[in-house]
Amino acid sequence: MKNKKIKLGMIGGGHGAFIGIVHRVAAYMGEEYDLVGGVFDADYQQSKDFAEQLELDPSRVYENLDVLVEKETQRPAADRMQVLVIVTPNFLHHSMAKKLIMANFHVICEKPVTTTLAEASELEELVQKHGVVFSLTHTYTGYPMVRQMRTMIQEGVIGEIQKVDAQYYQGWINPVIHEKEKRATVWRLDPAKAGISCCMGDIGVHAFNLLEYTTGLEVKRLLSDINTLYADNPLDVDGSVLLRLNNDTRGIVRASQIATAEENNIQLAVYGRKGGLKWEQENPNYLYYLKENEPMRVLKPGNAYNSDFALQSTKIAPGHPEGLFDAMGNIYKGTAQAIRGESYVAGAFPTIRDGVRGMNFIEKVVASSRQGNTWVDF
Repeated sequence: MKNKKIKLGMIGGGHGAFIGIVHRVAAYMGEEYDLVGGVFDADYQQSKDFAEQLELDPSRVYENLDVLVEKETQRPAADRMQVLVIVTPNFLHHSMAKKLIMANFHVICEKPVTTTLAEASELEELVQKHGVVFSLTHTYTGYPMVRQMRTMIQEGVIGEIQKVDAQYYQGWINPVIHEKEKRATVWRLDPAKAGISCCMGDIGVHAFNLLEYTTGLEVKRLLSDINTLYADNPLDVDGSVLLRLNNDTRGIVRASQIATAEENNIQLAVYGRKGGLKWEQENPNYLYYLKENEPMRVLKPGNAYNSDFALQSTKIAPGHPEGLFDAMGNIYKGTAQAIRGESYVAGAFPTIRDGVRGMNFIEKVVASSRQGNTWVDF
C-alpha cells in the first residue's frame, strides 16, 4: 500500500505571496503532500481568512509559530504536521527553522537559508543532531535539463572543465532605486530584513548554487565588485564576482537587479576540454551541447537520450514545456523521498550544506568588495 501523504504546514505565503503559490502547486503536483494548516500571515485574522480560502481546517491555523509547535507536537504522531515550509522574509528564517528542527520537524526553506554564515552553520549542526530532513529551495536545480547538464558533466562528456560563466539579470529594482522614498519601501534593500546583501543574497546566490551544483566544483577564492548605485543605499543591487575553483579553474558570477527591462535572465555556460554546455532559464527546455568542428546540438526533456535523473525529473511527454512550478515540484519530490526514507538521486534537492555554502558566498562577496575588491579565501 502506498504511504499516506506527508502532512505539510506553511509559515508565510498568504494573501498576495507569489512564492507561496509556487510552493503549494509544487507540493500538490506529485500528490505526495497534504497541506493541513500553518501560520500564513503575521496578522492572525488575515491568516485565518486565507486558510478559509484554501478550505483548511481552522483548528490548524495558528496565531504564531510557537503555538503551532506546541499544538502540533501534542497531536498523535500519525496526525501531526511532518514538514514545515518557511516562506517568510530572510531575517525570520533562522529563528523559525531552529524552533522547528529542535521540535523534530522536517523543514523546507526558501533561500538564502539565513542572514549570516554563523546562523546557517548552527542550523547545519542542529539538522545533524536531530536527524531531520532540511530542503533548501534553490528552484533552478529542479529543471530537467539542468539535471541533464549535471549528469553529462559528471560523466565526463565535455572533459575537464576550463571555464564557468553564471549570470542572473533582473531589472525589477530599476523603477524604484532612483528615488530614496520609494526604495525605502523595499524590504530587500533593508539590512534589518534582508541581511548584508540584496542582489547577491537574493539572486547572485542562485547563480553560485547552479554553478557548483552542475559542475561538482567548489569555489575556493573569489574577488567581487558590487554596486549599491547610490551612496545612501545600504545594499548592493548589481555586481560581478571572479572565482577560482578546484584545480584553479576560472569562473565568474554576474548578477544585477538594475539590468533595465530584464526579467529572470539566468544563464549558465560550462566549457570543458572536449565541449561545452549552455542553459538559460527563460528557455529551460533547451540544453545546448557544443563540440569542436560539429554542429551545435539541442537536447530537450523527456527523450530517451537523456539521463535517468533527467527523465525522472520530467513529468510530461516531449514537446510540452515544463517550467518553474515543475522545477520546484522536483525538489518537493526528492524531499518527500528523503522524509519517507526512500532512496533518491544525489542532487534531488538542495540541503542545509548548500545553504551554508550560499551564506559563505554572500559574506565573502561583501567582504571582498569592502576590502577594496581583493581576493579572499572561501
